This record gives sequence, C-alpha cells and structure tokens, in this order.
Amino acid sequence: MKIAKVINNNVISVIENGKELVIMGRGIAFQKRSGDDVDEAKIEKVFKLDNKDLISKFKELLYEVPTEYIRITEEIIKYAKEELNRKLNDIIYISLTDHIHFAIERYRQGIQIVNPLIWEIKRIYKDEFRIGKKALQMIQQNFHIDLPEDEAGFIAMHIVNAELNEKMGDVATMTKMIQDILTIVKYHFKIQLDEESLNYFRFLTHLKFFIHRLMNKNLLSQEDYDLHELVKQKYYEAYKCTEKIAEYIQKTHGCTLPPEEAMYLTIHIERVTNRT
Repeated sequence: MKIAKVINNNVISVIENGKELVIMGRGIAFQKRSGDDVDEAKIEKVFKLDNKDLISKFKELLYEVPTEYIRITEEIIKYAKEELNRKLNDIIYISLTDHIHFAIERYRQGIQIVNPLIWEIKRIYKDEFRIGKKALQMIQQNFHIDLPEDEAGFIAMHIVNAELNEKMGDVATMTKMIQDILTIVKYHFKIQLDEESLNYFRFLTHLKFFIHRLMNKNLLSQEDYDLHELVKQKYYEAYKCTEKIAEYIQKTHGCTLPPEEAMYLTIHIERVTNRT
C-alpha cells in the first residue's frame, strides 16, 4: 500500500481499487512523502467515504482540525452507530467533527450558544440526546472541559441529520413540525401523552419519517380508498385530529395530505391516545 498524499503527520490518503481512502494513525506520515510505503502497523482508522466530494471536504477539514478532534468524533460516531444500530450518512464525519472542534474552541473563549430547541430535542429525539450526553462525557474525559447540555442537543441534531440525510436547517424545521403536531394531538384530545410508552415512541418515529417524506416531496400516494374509509369510520376522533394536522400541513407547506398518509397518521394517533 502506497501513500497517495500526506495530509499531516497523522493522516494520509491512499488509492485502493480506484477509491481514495483516508488513513489516520499517530506518526503514520512522519518523514514520509507520496509514493512511500504505508507503515500498516501504525494504522488506527481507515475512513472509506463513498462520495468523492465528501472525501475532498473531509481532507480539507483534516488540514484545519487537530487529529484529537477527529479521533474523539470518530469514537462518538462509532458509539452512536452501535447504540442506534443503524447506518449514519458519511457527512456526519465532516459536520460533527467541525461542530465539536468549534464548540470546544468557543467554550475556551468563554462563548456559549444557547440551543433554542433543547426542550424539544430532549423529548422527541431521546435516544440521540442520550448519545449526545454520552458524547459530552467522552469530550470531558479527553479535553477536561464540561460543555453545557445545549451541546448534547446540537450533537443529537447532527446524529438525526445523518440518520435522515437532511441539512441541519431541515432538522430544525422537522423538530418544530413534530412539536407542533404533538401539540395539535394533545389539544384535540385534551390529554397529556405518555412519553414513556412504546406507542409514543412509535408515533415519534412515524412523524420523523412522515415529515422527511413531506420535505422531500415524496409522500405516500397509493390510493386504497376502501381501507382509508374503514380507518376513517373506525377511528373517527383520531381522523378528526388528522384533519387538523392536514390543515396545518396545508398552511405551512402548501401541501395536501394524501389519503394513504392520512390513514397511517390516524392509526398512529389512535394508538398513542388510546389508553385502554
């Protein structure tokens, strides 16, 4: 294996099977140059980003960000993948590394940014927020600084972003929309939802992917009117709530809720509000 490019003392790139890989290891590029053999004993991490543009951006980031930030971010991402048991978009290696580096630098300068969505993030993205809290512990152990809880929320949003492959601004919009829909449901039924219940978790999961489809203009559109009418009649009150949500969607996104989306939404509302 030959070095294609030396990025810094601890990071190189290589070409393998026509694909560029970024390799990290303490001192792996010390007194090395392009064309030299890679000291494979020093390899600590191999980044195989599928997108060429991402590889380019990642290398650019590596020129600017010290290796210790890359290393802690990779540990956090690995932990997140294990805990969530799902794939995260490669963009998280860039976005989260950049965020953590900036957050620590800000903290050291005495600058703290308030997360305006922290309350919603805690309630809507519980698993991701828990990972964010763990990330703060890992940062504390490595850098000996105590970042505020707001940062756990920001880290959680980066994870959600990577789960759904959305831009951070879209995740903020998605979070607000989920909160608005939950409020519509609570006010319609005049109840407090059991946030610890399995049905609440299912409802949140459904809302995340429903709004993801909405924002990507990819709503379900298969028309099974018989089943739709059956659900509408069987879960009358839940369907009335869905109609209010449809009005909200129309007002905020100028989009008509298709019957199939309305049907699934109704079923989830019935489950999350039915405590019998």
